[in-house]
Amino acid sequence: MFPRSSLRRLGHRQVCSFRDLSRTEGVAGYPNVNARFKEDPPRKRSLPTANNKLGQASPRHWDQKWSDEDVRKAAMDHGMLTWTSSAAMETNPIIERGEGVYLYDTAGKQYLDWTSEAVCVNLGHTMPDSVKQAMNEQMDKAPFVYGGMGIVPVRAQLSALLAELAPGDLNGFLFPSSGGEANDCAIRLARLFTGKTKIFNQYRSYHGGTLGPLTATGDFRRRFGQEHASGFVKMFNPEPFFFSWGKTDEKAAEMALSCLEEQIVAEGPSTIAAIMLESVPGSAGVLIPAVGYMEGVRALCDKYGILMICDEVMTGFGRTGEMFAFQHFDGVIPDIFTSAKGLTGSWQPLSVVGVRQEIKDFFWEHPSGWGSTFQAHPVALACAYASLKHILDTDLLGHVKNTVQPTMISELDRLVSKHSHVKQARAIGAFGCLDLQDPSTGERVMQLGEPMTPKLQAFKKAFNAEGLIGFLRPPQVHCAPPLIISESELLDGFQRLDRALSTL
Repeated sequence: MFPRSSLRRLGHRQVCSFRDLSRTEGVAGYPNVNARFKEDPPRKRSLPTANNKLGQASPRHWDQKWSDEDVRKAAMDHGMLTWTSSAAMETNPIIERGEGVYLYDTAGKQYLDWTSEAVCVNLGHTMPDSVKQAMNEQMDKAPFVYGGMGIVPVRAQLSALLAELAPGDLNGFLFPSSGGEANDCAIRLARLFTGKTKIFNQYRSYHGGTLGPLTATGDFRRRFGQEHASGFVKMFNPEPFFFSWGKTDEKAAEMALSCLEEQIVAEGPSTIAAIMLESVPGSAGVLIPAVGYMEGVRALCDKYGILMICDEVMTGFGRTGEMFAFQHFDGVIPDIFTSAKGLTGSWQPLSVVGVRQEIKDFFWEHPSGWGSTFQAHPVALACAYASLKHILDTDLLGHVKNTVQPTMISELDRLVSKHSHVKQARAIGAFGCLDLQDPSTGERVMQLGEPMTPKLQAFKKAFNAEGLIGFLRPPQVHCAPPLIISESELLDGFQRLDRALSTL
């Protein structure tokens, strides 16, 4: 029995206090109950025994020349590709040099760069002396300064030039390293500035490979991220594949905007930080927005207190014939824009996030909450500053509008008329795309992200055999050569594509 001093009567039962129940030595008189918890025996661990000593570099790394066999073997043994399986290492050409709009492999075969690589080598494969000189001078002066510890002059100069060129009060600029990083930064800035979380994105879109932008992405690649990031809401494009918003651009835009407004109200405007969309969705197939759509999105953002983010990673710096694609849409100035590829012609990894004055002022007093070691890299900034001045000095926008775009439109129209496997085409500036179809059904030859059929694999081989290189992603066939391409080079490229399409 417990000592009577520890007992109190409850009905006909006697109970003890908690202090008597839970004691180091157990309940009084019952040492096996509630005594101090006995741990299990310590777990045994097998320590690692692998050899982690530094390996020995072979003399071949100091050789002047590797054979094609050496290169291929090293690539297959140790290389990995992005997005696709790495088995393509077995057959990808070994590129030795580039010049103008062309690339050359080690066998001497010439390839016309039909998509500016990943729609990024806007200035071609010959770097102007002015850009080389700017980069070399920066490397001689200060090859690296961390962006938060000091200001290199070229950062201020590039920011000032962008502010002078960008419309409205887009006056604040951050410089990440890639388009995905830029979009990640834009999402974070929008959430911190508004205090809201949700980001609206289109189903047919691509915003980058890091976790946030990949979840923002609408196309098949978002499945690779398994949608682990939260707060993203999908919206329909004004160009749906399996139904129609309307038979005219104006009707389609009005219906798509009405659907978007319904979503905004249903989700709650007070929860939505931004509507983020590509000014012209690129990977999705150069989906030129219906007339009035982008203007309507801007109006909805203003109406409900939502930021508008324009992803210009592909389209910025001249791809569509304007410095920024959003300039095609009357009165549209985004609150935040992002760009990357064309900023340096992809000769250096650099991107940009531009914000309006109100947002810049907010982050003058509040932390931006974003950063990376290589943001605002001095050598990349020097490349961008010189490249942007080169675009202006050579009137590259005028060339795209007056030479490339008319030829692009006429040749795409010819291919649609000639080939029953080509359903339709779209083009703006130096940005074009064909849709492939089964002529017996009118259906697309495949859905984006599916494995290619044998017939499409044969078409891809013919594409390369005709001396074209670029990302080929059926059912779309992109046509986006370097902006510097001449009329004769562009016509030659379309002849090569014409012959490849004849294999379908």
